[in-house]
Amino acid sequence: MKTIDTYTSKLRATLSPAERRVFKKLTTPKKIQDFLDSFPIHFVGKGKGGIYSPRAALQYKKMHCMEGAVVAAAALAYHGRPPLLLDFQTTPQDEDHVIALFQQGKYWGALSKTNHPVLRWRDPVYASVRELAMSYFHEYYMWNKSDGKLYGKKTLRAFSKPFDLRRYAPPQWFGAEDLDWLAVELDDSPHYPTFGKGMQKYLRNASKIELTAMKLEEWKKPKN
Repeated sequence: MKTIDTYTSKLRATLSPAERRVFKKLTTPKKIQDFLDSFPIHFVGKGKGGIYSPRAALQYKKMHCMEGAVVAAAALAYHGRPPLLLDFQTTPQDEDHVIALFQQGKYWGALSKTNHPVLRWRDPVYASVRELAMSYFHEYYMWNKSDGKLYGKKTLRAFSKPFDLRRYAPPQWFGAEDLDWLAVELDDSPHYPTFGKGMQKYLRNASKIELTAMKLEEWKKPKN
């Protein structure tokens, strides 16, 4: 694995002058999160795959959770921090989520792109990656009534080890045609369960007010 200084140099060399100007301003995790929040959600229709690379997300000016996480990881790497991703795996009925990790001293925080009030930024106050990951557990539930018996059920089942993008050369992921391959590799990477065998029966469903809060959306899906 390349040292972070070497990798930062290689990443910067991959960027266009316009991209360097963008990332140069994103000097802290808080600034990176504000930058992610300024972008509309990338809504992907059925049968329309293709996860944007950071270059494409900046070009099209929209991003969903994984796209935002990789943009955040690129910004972190530009400023000499490890580009780390964390993957959340759910039950088959729900959707996975991806965030970017960072450390402030010995504590962990997270950057996240999402369209709902939950599964968002985490302040760097967590003593371990597991502690941070588990802070998302109570927020991860089925909120759409069309899911019938699953309405309100907690669905987060596993989280990955920190996934370091330094295993790939910067051009391989920053300006790739798409990142579908990276989503597969992230999903196939080692994961830890969120709870032990037999504990599911003790989980409490989300409450009515929590379910109501999940209906809030920052960006409305376009009709077309």
